[in-house]
This record gives sequence, structure tokens and C-alpha cells, in this order.
Amino acid sequence: MTSYLIAAHALAAAGRPGPGPGWVRVADGVIAEVGSGDPPARPDLRLDIGMLAPGLVDLQVNGFFGHDLADADEAGWHTVVSRLPETGVTAFLPTFITAPVRTQEAALRRAKGLLPRLPAGARVLGIHLEGPFLSERRRGAHNAAWLTDPTPDALAVLLDTGMVRLVTLAPERPGGLDAVRTLAEHGVLVSVGHSDATAEQVAQAADAGARKVTHLFNAQSGVHHREPGVAAQALADPRLHPGLILDLHHVSAAAARLAFNAAAGRLVLVTDAAAAAGMPPGRYELGGEPIELPADGPPLRADGTIAGSALRLDAAVGNAIALGVDPQTAVDAASRVPADLIGRPDLGRIEPGAAADLTWLVPDDAGALRARRTWVAGEPVWSMPDEGTTR
Repeated sequence: MTSYLIAAHALAAAGRPGPGPGWVRVADGVIAEVGSGDPPARPDLRLDIGMLAPGLVDLQVNGFFGHDLADADEAGWHTVVSRLPETGVTAFLPTFITAPVRTQEAALRRAKGLLPRLPAGARVLGIHLEGPFLSERRRGAHNAAWLTDPTPDALAVLLDTGMVRLVTLAPERPGGLDAVRTLAEHGVLVSVGHSDATAEQVAQAADAGARKVTHLFNAQSGVHHREPGVAAQALADPRLHPGLILDLHHVSAAAARLAFNAAAGRLVLVTDAAAAAGMPPGRYELGGEPIELPADGPPLRADGTIAGSALRLDAAVGNAIALGVDPQTAVDAASRVPADLIGRPDLGRIEPGAAADLTWLVPDDAGALRARRTWVAGEPVWSMPDEGTTR
């Protein structure tokens, strides 16, 4: 369909005071017009419940639907890319956790070769390397034997693949600040994470070009009132965008409210989803090592360490709203803010000229927010049966 008009019960468009009735005209994969109230003509599609939001952008997806993207085969990549729109996600960064540098290089080149053959679905915006330049003290579920310093040679090997878009590292490691500068100079977004750094060291990383903090409060030094660490600087420094895994297991409701209050307009909702996401309880893998998904809660290593999540990004938006966060702010944290941070201002918003990546979010019977229809470049890529729309 070259051009069509959607009328929405509520439109979550950036720059509006809050979601309200509105309409969108799509033409040739791009948003052509946006308006409030009744549409100027008979709509091709009317969404009578829920809200129409920008397609969600997830900067941290290790895997989903049974597949760990670091070592998934082509069929596994096809599954993840084609099914992520079920969760409202229209663009994402596949995330490879700690491994030997040469192993990561091979995974990056394999992913690069797969990109031209991927099906319609969520856009792949590059790769997020979460390690191996992390702190042994804050390694979480990462393999300590593979942690290493970010030497110029190691960075050159990874950057040469042309696939690295985001790197999580601990700036206190030897060579850490030089690595931040090198990565930033190459257009790579740098995130402080799995780090035992002091607030001063994090500020130095921001001076060097770091602009993000990986999964706020998790696997990092904290918010001690006399010895502030990564989390404190993430909340206080306007240059930094804290990522938040809002499944209410990684971070409590009170801590999540603190994050939204302190980092208004900077917070980025992420899933940190592992292969277990979207799957029944059982045994899966993360970074080549086993994890167990219990009946309730996130995946775990054998020693009880949290290993990624089973969170959906649409559910994270719903969790934020349930905590009292304004719906527009919650949607922005999962769309516009990460899109801008990754250098894609054409994504994550409903405004003329932006890509027509959209998702229709509706509470389910239990009250959880769920995507019921999703479009990428104006084309429908996910539609739940019995949507309740009118044409």
C-alpha cells in the first residue's frame, strides 16, 4: 500500500503533552502527516483502543525465542528479526557478551554476512559488544577467563569488521579512557557498564566521549552518599543516558522511580533479553554457557547470578506507566531517546519525515501492555489475531 491513513484512539507522538486522539498518514514507507483529533479523511484503519506509538528501539538484545545471537545460525537470526515486532520492537542492537576478541571478530563477520539475507522485520542497527573489556569485580554472568584490557590492537580487530555500533566497557581498566576516545572517534557509542569505577572515573569517561551507562544499578558501583560510583554518576551527569531493565526483578519499583525522576529525558529502557525470552521455563544458553529460566523471574546461571532477562520491551513500557511514569515519557524511553542516542533521528518518533515504524500497544486481559500490530517502513510485519480494529 503506497499511502494510507490511520486514526488512533491515542497517539504517542513526541512533542505532544501526552497521548490523545490523533491520526497519521503514511506514504512510501515514511510518515507524511500527523495530526490531532479527527483525521481529515476517512481512515484506512481505525484503532479504537490502546495507543499508536513509534516502533520501539532496543539497544540490548542478546537473543530471543530460543536463539543466542552471538552464535545463532541463519535460521535463528531469521526467527529473532521476524518475531521481535511481536514485542513492538522495530529496530535493535544484537548484543554479544564477553568472549575472546577473535571469537567476537568471527561473530561480527558472520553477522555482517547474514544481514543482506534477513527477512522483513526489526531493523538491525549494528552490534552491541558487552565486553570483554569489563571489571572482574562486576562481571555478573560474564566469563572471567575472557575478560581483558581494551588494547589498541584488540579495538582495531573489532572495529575493522564495520559492525560495532555500541561497546560496553569498564573505563577503570588499563587503557580504558584511551579506548573510549578511540571508539568515540570511530562513531561508536560507548557505555560504562560492568564497572567498579568511581563517579570521578565515570565523569572522565564522559569527558572522553562515553554517553551511556549499561543496565543501571546492575553489575556496577552504586549510589553511596560518600563514595558515589557508576550509578550515582549516571543519574547526576546530564551527558549520560542510563539503560534500565524494567522487569521489576533487576531493579525495584522504588529504584526505577528514582531513575525516571533523576534522569528525566535521558533514561533508555532496554530488555537485555537472553535466548530464554519468549520461551517456556527451561535451560538455554547465554554466551555459550547454560542459563536456567525459572517459572517466575529472569534467567539465572547455576550459581544464581542473573543472566540477562526474559523481558519484552512493550511490557517494560507498560511497567513504567504502571509505576506512575507519564505514558509519553515511558514511550520515549523505549523509542525516541535510544534512537537519538544511537544516531538514528529518523526512528523512534511519529512526525513527518520519520520512517513509518509504528506499533499499536494495547493492555491485555492482565493489564500488561502488548503490541497488537507493528509496521516497519509502512509495511505490516506483525498482527495479532482478532485485533478489534475497524476499517
